[in-house]
Amino acid sequence: MVADSLVYHPSVAHYLKFVATTVGRDKLLRTLQYFSRFYAWYLFRTNGSPGEIAPWEAIKKQFGLIRKAMRLGKNVEHIKAAAVALDSKNPDPVLKYCAVGRQLGYAGYLTFDALTFLDAAGIRKSPRTKRLQQEAYRFWMFGLLFSAISGVYSLYSLRRQAAKIDKKDGEGAVATKKIEKERAAANLQLVSDLCDLTVPTSALGFAKFDDGLVGLAGTVSSLIGVYGQWKKTA
Repeated sequence: MVADSLVYHPSVAHYLKFVATTVGRDKLLRTLQYFSRFYAWYLFRTNGSPGEIAPWEAIKKQFGLIRKAMRLGKNVEHIKAAAVALDSKNPDPVLKYCAVGRQLGYAGYLTFDALTFLDAAGIRKSPRTKRLQQEAYRFWMFGLLFSAISGVYSLYSLRRQAAKIDKKDGEGAVATKKIEKERAAANLQLVSDLCDLTVPTSALGFAKFDDGLVGLAGTVSSLIGVYGQWKKTA
C-alpha cells in the first residue's frame, strides 16, 4: 500500500533520527527564528501592516526563548571539549589552540546566556540582564573568530598539501580526493562562521548590520547546520 511505502521509506527513518537529536531540532528552530527575523524586517521595509509583522516577530521571539532553554547546561560540553583539545596530541599548535579558544568562547557564551534565561522567560527580571547578554555575545564572537581563523589556516594548509601531491600516482589521486573533501567541509564551516559573526558584532555595535542582513546570514548558517546534522544522522 502507498501508506506503508511512505511510512517505511528510508527517508522517514532518516528524518526521525534527525529530529530525535537535540542539535537537529535546534537547527530547524534556528532556521525558522532567523528567517522570521529577516522576513519581519522585509515586511517592515515594504510597509507591511502591524498585523502582518506581528506573527513573524512572535516566532522570532518565542523560538529564540525555546532555543535558549534547550541550551541550558550545554556550556559543560564545551568546557570538556576545550580540555580535550588542550590535551590532544595535535602537532599543529595553530589548530590546537584555535580549537581551545573556540570551545572556551562557546562555553563562555552559553554560561552568560544561561544567566539571562529567567529574565527572558519573564520569571525573574534583573537589571544585569543586558550586561550579561552583552558578555555572552562577546564570548560568542571570540569563539567564532577562533573558528574562522582555524578555517582559513586549514584551507591554507590543505592547499600546500595539494601542491605536493603527484596526481598521476594512484595514492596521490586518493589523497587528492581526501583533501578536496576536507576543503569542502572547511569552506562550508568558514561560510557558516562568517555568517554567524554578523549577529554578535552587530549586537555589540562593532558593525552596523540591519535585521535583514543578520536574519538572512543567520538563515544561511542555520541551513548549513541543518545540512551537516542531516549528514551525521544518515
